[in-house]
Amino acid sequence: MNTRKETFIPKQYLAVISVLAAMMMGVLNGTIMNVALPTLAKEFAVEASVAIWVVNAFQLVITMLMLSFATLGDIYGYRKIFFTGISIFVVSSILCACSTSFEMLVISRILQGFGSACTMSVNIALIRLIYPPHMIGRGMAINAMVISVSAASGPTLAGLILSFASWNWLFLINLPLGLLSLALGWKLLPNNPPNKEKRKFDKISALGNALTFGLLIYTIEGVAHSENQLLILIQFVLLVIIGTLYIRRQQKLSTPILPVDLLKIPLFSLSIGSSLASFTAQMLAMVSLPFFMQNILHFDAIEIGLLMTPWPLATILTAPLSSRLLERHVHPGLLGGIGMGVFSIGLFMLYLLPDDPEKWQIIWRMFVCGMGYGLFQTPNNVTITTSAPIARSGGASGMLGTARQLGQTLGATLVALIFRFFGESSQFQTCLLCAMIFSLASMLLSMLRMPHANRHSA
Repeated sequence: MNTRKETFIPKQYLAVISVLAAMMMGVLNGTIMNVALPTLAKEFAVEASVAIWVVNAFQLVITMLMLSFATLGDIYGYRKIFFTGISIFVVSSILCACSTSFEMLVISRILQGFGSACTMSVNIALIRLIYPPHMIGRGMAINAMVISVSAASGPTLAGLILSFASWNWLFLINLPLGLLSLALGWKLLPNNPPNKEKRKFDKISALGNALTFGLLIYTIEGVAHSENQLLILIQFVLLVIIGTLYIRRQQKLSTPILPVDLLKIPLFSLSIGSSLASFTAQMLAMVSLPFFMQNILHFDAIEIGLLMTPWPLATILTAPLSSRLLERHVHPGLLGGIGMGVFSIGLFMLYLLPDDPEKWQIIWRMFVCGMGYGLFQTPNNVTITTSAPIARSGGASGMLGTARQLGQTLGATLVALIFRFFGESSQFQTCLLCAMIFSLASMLLSMLRMPHANRHSA
């Protein structure tokens, strides 16, 4: 398929469904396990602190490998990496469902992380190839909606499944999504555009990338959860040494795994920074809100789920609007800045909640937050993707996913630190203040993009 087509034919819709089904599969598996952790801890007779590795192993592998797989997509083709990822994910899902020990389950989840890293590293690059340039905003809007729906529905779906079936079915639900993605994408997903530049995969850089991001995440998690201080110090020293050597190596390469070449493009680097800050702000609010609703307001799990729903619902409604405004040539920096401004207002309104709020007072504030976030995400993702040359779409896609993973990790870690050092009465407000700081930083970075034109939109 030619990315310069001015029309969008039915076959392209099916190709998009293939990418979105895989994206839904990966995002669901990042959120669905949280609800199941107590069940798994009881099933395998392990402590809660050990059971959490079912989640951590999956997320850690994705962060460590995403940029490497994005580079492989640039070299060998996004299709190959995408289908490899889906195949691994489907097989590992079966292994997870059939696990007879906790060790087998964690190893299977690591394999799932491999598969998810493959698909998530190139999904945006494939969307860029599927959609004609003037419609790329719609593709990003649909992608944002699928992510929001999947992330929001994961805990609810897990609770529903566990209410009438065993935990094994949490993994078996991946099979229809994976097979659908394979069936639709096999003939319909596009190949990479021709590229005269011959590249080789730098294995040393791939190892440095995995160690750098792995140590970064593990050190942050260790600080948040009060791990052994000596171990944290050793990890930090290793992070500084390995990270420095890794970055220096990347600076010497024409097409590095860590896209320092793309980060030299002001529009790209500002957008990545804005994305990182926005995901940090989002997680600060989304992780702390359920604790506030349960521990302070004494709502039950069903009520909390319903009160959280307006956020992703508003994102779903707002994302198409932002894509339409993009098509009308409204600058993405302005749209993103307004979006994060609205998001900041929503957070501030949550901060001002009365001591004993009515449910409707929470609902409309959540809706404002979701509106702002939906208005921001689509133009920001479009800018990240299209500000890179098309031959580096994989690098841009991988960097976008890495920014999301790092932002979410940082946000969740900050919540853990705040909960550790602040009393229960002030934890929620402190989290919201931090979220506002990051959201305003994201707004500023977005607005700074306005003087820069997008030279690689075609």
